[in-house]
Amino acid sequence: MRIYVAGHNGMVGSSITRLLDRKGEHSWIGASRQELDLADRGKVFDFIQEHSPDAVIIAAAKVGGIVANNTYPVDFLSENLQIQTNLLDASHAAGVERLVFLGSSCIYPKYANQPITEDSLLTGELEPTNEPYALAKIAGLKLVQAYRKQFGKEWISLMPTNLYGPGDNYDPENSHVIPGMIVKFCNAKKTKLPSVTLWGTGAPLREFLHVDDLASATLFALENYQGETPLNVGSGEEVSIRELAQAVKDAVGYEGEIVWDSQRPDGTPRKLLDSSKLHELGWTPSLRLRDGLERTVANLPFECS
Repeated sequence: MRIYVAGHNGMVGSSITRLLDRKGEHSWIGASRQELDLADRGKVFDFIQEHSPDAVIIAAAKVGGIVANNTYPVDFLSENLQIQTNLLDASHAAGVERLVFLGSSCIYPKYANQPITEDSLLTGELEPTNEPYALAKIAGLKLVQAYRKQFGKEWISLMPTNLYGPGDNYDPENSHVIPGMIVKFCNAKKTKLPSVTLWGTGAPLREFLHVDDLASATLFALENYQGETPLNVGSGEEVSIRELAQAVKDAVGYEGEIVWDSQRPDGTPRKLLDSSKLHELGWTPSLRLRDGLERTVANLPFECS
């Protein structure tokens, strides 16, 4: 297949293209943000029509952590709706046969039964701190299903858990939890600070997946899955934020103390995906969390010693 990877320079997209290059079974095309503004509907239609890919992987999105979502809710809702709708509509207009839409585990209710199964969607209220982003991803997932129903498209959606790894965003103002911790511990290590303060109580439970495992799951699903049900993509390895902080601290080599600011929000109390449907198809992750963290810290885009 000739695959258009939307967002190929991002964390997920770049991991997918690296895997495609290593495997050599499919070719891929991409366009940088400067070459193609995905919010420009006309240009997106022209690009996909011109290049006529056999498949499209939508890895492009505006992403960020709790602070960014709370500060810029319009951006996260509006920009993501535009990006994914333009790509889906243009793919249909160009007759693209296969498509993978990458969503997020934040689409599920804040108090969903754990582990979270795919049929938990829209059964309860969302976590308020990332609701705009979640609503956009839900809309994208539903549009994929609508195209399947109305036009018979063999398009699919994947819902990955929390990601980390190469290409992550290390801006302290809008990063996710793992890169945010890495930056804090690295800065504290370099400046010899006696302690690092982290948000919340450390009690929430989370699951993390190395982005290279998501890339392998994406290609596996593209080649082997054609069902209507979105598939969860998780590691199955659950840790508390407190345990995660210790693991990141160890990977960085910081020797000071961790202080928890319990006046700050914890977010969703627990989020573990039931990824059994994908596992039953034959895909499993390859990296344990501590191994993935060590690999990530060893290849940071900045100095941490």
